[in-house]
Amino acid sequence: MVLRVTSRNARFQQWEALLGNRSKRQRGGEFLVQGVRPITMAIMFGWEVRELLYNADVKLSAWAQETIDSAGATELAVAGPLMAELGGKTDSVPEVLAVVGMRPDDLSRIPAGPRMLAVVFDRPVTPGNIGTMIRSADAFGADGVIVTGHAADVYDPRAVRASTGSLFAVPAVRVDSHRPVLEWIWTQRDQGVPVQVVGADEKGDMDAADCDFTQPTVLLIGNETAGLSSAWREACDSMIRIPMAATAATSLNAATAASVLLYEAIRQRTGTGLR
Repeated sequence: MVLRVTSRNARFQQWEALLGNRSKRQRGGEFLVQGVRPITMAIMFGWEVRELLYNADVKLSAWAQETIDSAGATELAVAGPLMAELGGKTDSVPEVLAVVGMRPDDLSRIPAGPRMLAVVFDRPVTPGNIGTMIRSADAFGADGVIVTGHAADVYDPRAVRASTGSLFAVPAVRVDSHRPVLEWIWTQRDQGVPVQVVGADEKGDMDAADCDFTQPTVLLIGNETAGLSSAWREACDSMIRIPMAATAATSLNAATAASVLLYEAIRQRTGTGLR
């Protein structure tokens, strides 16, 4: 039986809260996913799709109908104006939205080993930067993204949209501080994996191209304004910089810097910069 939602009732308010209230997302262990590609990727990579909302006021496309039929989730027919409120865009109304269960914030989700490449984003404040970094990690073959400290939420709708579906392909783990990450790295070293910790900074000791990214690596990217914390700086084996040719710009956006460094890593690992 398909449930119908035609007013701003309690259920609608729960969905609305998933968009704007981090605490309610966390308590429920779920988040709202907008967009054709992100929803498709969530299903493709086996995430728990709890509810599928579809626009009750239009004839659904083949993609929408196939998504509803294949997800195995609770189906809800939602009035078009309500879907528009939840869709996040002013110029279009989504056919389908999905409520998806979060995955655990467990560092064991990130594959470790002699080819490991993981990215740490220290205390990011901008959800879009998190999503963009996850997208770049996916594009350039990183094994996972770790967000540390008091930070924006990985499951904020702006982060999910910016990842364009890569959130569902690349493990993204939230950790309260640097300590659990260092313990995870030390465990890898105890098991014989010589993980290096590389920090990015505009005043780093060496150019990125001089860093040996063929080793198992944890790459650290700092807060958009303050850079890396002193605790992370102390943990670094080396600090690298991206050479700058401009006369005005002295640094890059954090997500952009991560993209450049991840490209350098895959260039070294493959000899071509391509998968």
